[in-house]
Amino acid sequence: MRRHWENCITHFDKDVSGFIDDYFSQTSRRCVLVAGAGFDPRAKSIAHRLAATMGDRVHGLFIREDRGDPAVNLQQLADENEARLKCIIADCKVSLVQIFSADDGAPIGGHGARSVLEKYDWPAEVTDIVLDMSALSTGVGFPLARMLLEYAEAKAGLSLHVMVVSNPELDDRIVGEPSMQVQAVRGYSGPSGGYESLPVARIWLPQLGRGRVETLRRIRTTLDNVYKVCPVVPFPARNPRRADELLAEYQAPLLNEWQVDARDLIYVSERNPLDCYRTISILKSRYDETVKDVFFPQIILSPFGSKVIAVGAMMAAIEHNLSVQYVETLRYEFEPAALNESEAPPDMAVHVWLHGPIYGSYDLESEAVAG
Repeated sequence: MRRHWENCITHFDKDVSGFIDDYFSQTSRRCVLVAGAGFDPRAKSIAHRLAATMGDRVHGLFIREDRGDPAVNLQQLADENEARLKCIIADCKVSLVQIFSADDGAPIGGHGARSVLEKYDWPAEVTDIVLDMSALSTGVGFPLARMLLEYAEAKAGLSLHVMVVSNPELDDRIVGEPSMQVQAVRGYSGPSGGYESLPVARIWLPQLGRGRVETLRRIRTTLDNVYKVCPVVPFPARNPRRADELLAEYQAPLLNEWQVDARDLIYVSERNPLDCYRTISILKSRYDETVKDVFFPQIILSPFGSKVIAVGAMMAAIEHNLSVQYVETLRYEFEPAALNESEAPPDMAVHVWLHGPIYGSYDLESEAVAG
C-alpha cells in the first residue's frame, strides 16, 4: 500500500515553479523528463521550467505519438514543438510511438511506450524522474506512469514526480475522432480472477468530457453486469458552470440509457488530482464492504476530459487494481488561432510527488500503526 498517496505532496500554479526553483536547483539533483512531443501547445512548458533551473542536469525522453494520418497543421505544430524541445534540453531522445498497428489497426500505443522505456539508456546517477502528462494521451501516459512507478520503487533513492499543465478551455477546442475499438489501457485491465465463486457487480465511472458522448456510449455497450453508472464531473471548476454544461450535453444517455440518479454523480476538483483519487478510493472501500460475500465488486474507470482529474483516476487505478476502459483517438483537429490569445484563460500547473525517499518514514510509521 502507498499510504502516503492520501496526503501526497502537491503544488499548484505558481507554487510549481517555486518548487522547481527550490528543489531542482540543488546541484545533487539529476533529472530525466519524460514527456510528449506532439502538437499540444503545453508540450514545452515543463521542459522549459526544468531546463531554466537545471541546465545540463536535466535529460529528456520525448514521445512522439504517430496516428498515421495527422492534419497538416497539427503535423507542423508537432514538428515545431519537437524542434523546440531539442533546443530546450540538448541531451534528449525523441522516440516515435505508433498508436495503431499497421497490420490490423489495433491500438498498440501502450506496447510502444513499454518498448521505449525498455530501450532507453538511463543516465548515470539519476535522482528524479518527471513524467509530464500535459501532451500525452491516456493510452500512452497511463502505461508510462505505471512502468515508471515500478522502476522508481525498485530503485533506492529515486523520486518520481507527475506534472500537468492543464487548461480545460483548451481541451474543449481539441476535437478527436474516436476509433471503433474499446479496450483496457495497457496495464489497467483490473483483476484477472475471482469471478468464479460470486456473480460480478460493476460500477462504471465515466469521466464526462465535452464531445465524448458517443465515445462513452460505445464503452457502455461493451460492459455487462453494470450495477450502477456514476459519472465523474468537475466541481469545483474554474468555470463554475462547467458541470452544468456537461450534464446538459449528456442529458439523453444519463437519463434515458444509463438511469443515472442525481445522487450517483461524483463531483471532484478540476484542480487537485488527489480529490479524485481519494473519492474513488473511498468508493472502492465502501463498495467492497457492502457487497462482501454476495457479489464480486469491480469498479471500471473511463477517463476523458480534464487531465488533472484523469491523473487522480490513474492513481486510484494503480493503487486498487481498477480497470480503465478507453477508446483511442484516430486523429485530432485543433485550430490554435480560434481564440484570441488575450482572451484565453491561463494554464494551470499541478505537481504530484508520487514516490521518493521523502516518504520513507511516513510509510513505515503508517504500517506500524496499521499493524
